[in-house]
Amino acid sequence: MWLQRGAGLLRVLGLPGGRASYRAFSNLPDDKKALIQNGPDFKDFLSGDLDDKTTWDEYKGNLKRQKGERLRLPPWVKTEIPMGKNYNRLKNTLRSLNLHTVCEEARCPNISECWGGGEYGTATATIMLMGDTCTRGCRFCSVKTARKPPDLDPDEPYNTAKAIADWGLDYVVLTSVDRDDIADGGAGHFAKTVTLLKERNSKILIECLTPDFRGDLKAVETIALSGLDVYAHNVETVPELQRHVRDPRANFDQSIAVLKHAKVVRPDIISKTSIMLGLGETDDQVYNTLAALKEAGVDCLTLGQYMQPTKRHLKVEEYVTPEKFKHWEGVGTELGFLYTASGPLVRSSYKAGEFFLKNLVEKRRNRAV
Repeated sequence: MWLQRGAGLLRVLGLPGGRASYRAFSNLPDDKKALIQNGPDFKDFLSGDLDDKTTWDEYKGNLKRQKGERLRLPPWVKTEIPMGKNYNRLKNTLRSLNLHTVCEEARCPNISECWGGGEYGTATATIMLMGDTCTRGCRFCSVKTARKPPDLDPDEPYNTAKAIADWGLDYVVLTSVDRDDIADGGAGHFAKTVTLLKERNSKILIECLTPDFRGDLKAVETIALSGLDVYAHNVETVPELQRHVRDPRANFDQSIAVLKHAKVVRPDIISKTSIMLGLGETDDQVYNTLAALKEAGVDCLTLGQYMQPTKRHLKVEEYVTPEKFKHWEGVGTELGFLYTASGPLVRSSYKAGEFFLKNLVEKRRNRAV
């Protein structure tokens, strides 16, 4: 049984598959055997040691923005330049199939680690469906905007399934731009992609990070019933800053309604959301937001540092310290979230959460059987 359950992790650990994996497994140390048998925890995939403050204590720059000032990057949010064979392979495959990723469009700081494979050698990318142009203009986001983006590519669901099959991934995150110009917001396109993926590989785990579809709950149902495993939708910031940060067509209550309805339609589904810190929110506002999300039935939460993508976008009001992120992780645990991923470079589709959720979904599946 462990052979089937741990096949993906054997590949991650660089071990042979098939019958040879039994002999390889027998020679592993006990901690690696436990990793394969039980699945990894979230902490197994965190990048870097947040307890190492050797250089951080020496940082003398401001962490809170003064009027007219633009904050310098503190050492804990600096990342490597993207490079490596996996990075180049993923980029070339995406371009050849005319696919887009949120990793590139949103200028994610983890693109080097996720695409390059990181410590465990597994490359991860988050596919962005429905093109690279959004109908909304959130002030934190660097994705291109237009009132009428190009028509949807009818081959995109097939190409997405083909790319994922070629990569050999066993967990994939699908997200998209907002398409308010389409009657169902693109929900049918989303659902078709999920269906094609499941047809190719019934065991693949799929997370959909969706728009709010202007509050259209029928669109939410379309995706929730498509066969996905994790339904994610980001509230982005605290209620008090929604109008300042997000497009006027988005709001906190509408986002909460989406997350709630996904659970009504599929009570067994895992729900997930994300919040950016450093936009000027207070501690009380963050705590109240976390409590409201838990009351709404959200299972998983990520908190990360807002990083200004270009000079045209909102300035960073504060660089939140790793210690403060650790505090919010503890608050999330106390409130009862299944997991709270909280750190300066954590993003909603960061691979660490994907591995945690993969283990969680599979455990639920086994209990159901």
